[in-house]
Amino acid sequence: MAAATLTDNSGCRVQWAQFSRRVLIRTIVCRPDGGVGLAGQKVAVGGWVKTGREQGKGTFAFLELNDGSCPANLQVIVDASVAPLVQLVPTGTCVFVEGELKKPPEGTKQNVELRVEKVIDVGSVDPAKYPLPKTKLTLEFLRDFVHLRPRTNTISAVARIRNALAYATHTFFQKNGFLYVHTPIITTSDCEGAGEMFQVTTLFSDAEKVEKEFKQNPPPSEAEIEAAKLLVKEKGEDVSQLKSAKASKEVITASVGELTKAKESLAKLEERSKLKPGLPQKDGKIDYSHDFFARQAFLTVSGQLQVEGFACALSSVYTFGPTFRAEHSHTSRHLAEFWMVEPEIAFADLEDDMNCAEAYVKFLCCWLLDNCLDDMQFMIKNFDKSAIDRLKMVLSTPFERISYTEAVELLEKVTEKKFENKVEWGMDLASEHERYLTEVIFKKPVIVYNYPKGIKAFYMRLNDDMKTVAAMDVLVPKVGELIGGSQREERYEVIEKRILETGLPLEPYDWYLDLRRYGTVKHSGFGLGFERMVLFATGIDNIRDVIPFPRYPGRADL
Repeated sequence: MAAATLTDNSGCRVQWAQFSRRVLIRTIVCRPDGGVGLAGQKVAVGGWVKTGREQGKGTFAFLELNDGSCPANLQVIVDASVAPLVQLVPTGTCVFVEGELKKPPEGTKQNVELRVEKVIDVGSVDPAKYPLPKTKLTLEFLRDFVHLRPRTNTISAVARIRNALAYATHTFFQKNGFLYVHTPIITTSDCEGAGEMFQVTTLFSDAEKVEKEFKQNPPPSEAEIEAAKLLVKEKGEDVSQLKSAKASKEVITASVGELTKAKESLAKLEERSKLKPGLPQKDGKIDYSHDFFARQAFLTVSGQLQVEGFACALSSVYTFGPTFRAEHSHTSRHLAEFWMVEPEIAFADLEDDMNCAEAYVKFLCCWLLDNCLDDMQFMIKNFDKSAIDRLKMVLSTPFERISYTEAVELLEKVTEKKFENKVEWGMDLASEHERYLTEVIFKKPVIVYNYPKGIKAFYMRLNDDMKTVAAMDVLVPKVGELIGGSQREERYEVIEKRILETGLPLEPYDWYLDLRRYGTVKHSGFGLGFERMVLFATGIDNIRDVIPFPRYPGRADL
């Protein structure tokens, strides 16, 4: 079904919301003329009341209506003769109305307003109970109402920016010949080797079922089992005697049936007697062979290892999905559930990887400036005055590229700031170091490469110096690390040794080693933390406010 349109006298079309009779408020108020050219047109609009007030001693009401399509509201005027005003004015009320667009009187800030002729539908609100009043609310307060917070200006703007970044992500990779691959959320291998993974198991629920069943139907006693065995013996002897006596076929068949029932009853009793409450154990450890997948399984921390399998067959691929980390962190930069964009490129080295990462980040910044400027202006006004300038800077400036060793040397020379974490070669750079490099020393994005092997994952390619790996991090102002990537270790003997060096078992990675055994190829890739990109773009301080439903220690609402 195609969306309907209406046209003003200049020939400019306004699109109606597809699969609905309503017009998107964005297509009215976000026009170059502010909607003036649509005066005289009849339309239906729907949205939620941001503010409402009765005027003219209750003869009419002004409603500021927003439908989520843009930051701006449409002013709606309703006469008391059209509908009961008290039902329409409370903040949060949903209205679906029909009327004529008119040019307001001179001196008003609106370019166009809607004079309502018919109220089609109303979703009323009790203003005494509605938890999101017109007053300014903190983002921390809104986390207690994750199901309602999209109705606020801030969270709706973040949602549109996040949507634009997701659209831009797919656009960038699709235009550059990448294939989108869905990697598993449930995995049996730990990509990072840190062990901070959520376990997926049915053992606890299975144990609870057994315990509940035992309470309702206790396990059989030894006497009951012995009695059942005796019954089977007796029924067996009966069958033998009947056969010896050459009884009729019907009589023997009936006796065999009784024996079969006795055996089935005994088997059930013996099976139940083996059931034990609690988790299954073997050699003093939990026996995962009884689990759903017959082995330990976890929520993934990354889709990288799996997507490498497709890169080693289809060349350029990417995955974009949720990842999980069971890290007990309460910082403003960590979530238990977050989204990662992870491209993988065959026949590519570390330099190719850095080039792709830089081009991708610049594409995202350009996309926001071209497609989300009104929401970015909202962020400038309310959160970060430098947000748009930061996007323009990233878009127009070549990223600085320095080795890890050079970065450490630069940080060691810093005297005007005392870092909380001492700078020395071999350490993992902290956020304070990363931001100092980008915000103070270079004042632009920085790509740091060739990190010490001891602080990086086993799959990163070992350099000739045997001390560093071909890894790279893209650091940006405001956030610090935005992207982490590397050239992957394609040499079988080397990666096998690296797995063992890091204390990981070989068995879960045998399939991964196959990629090195059969038709190995040099390949590279990286991961971009999607929420960190939204933080970088918006200037919002806490990562919990840039994901629709934040999960962090102690909180998994809805």
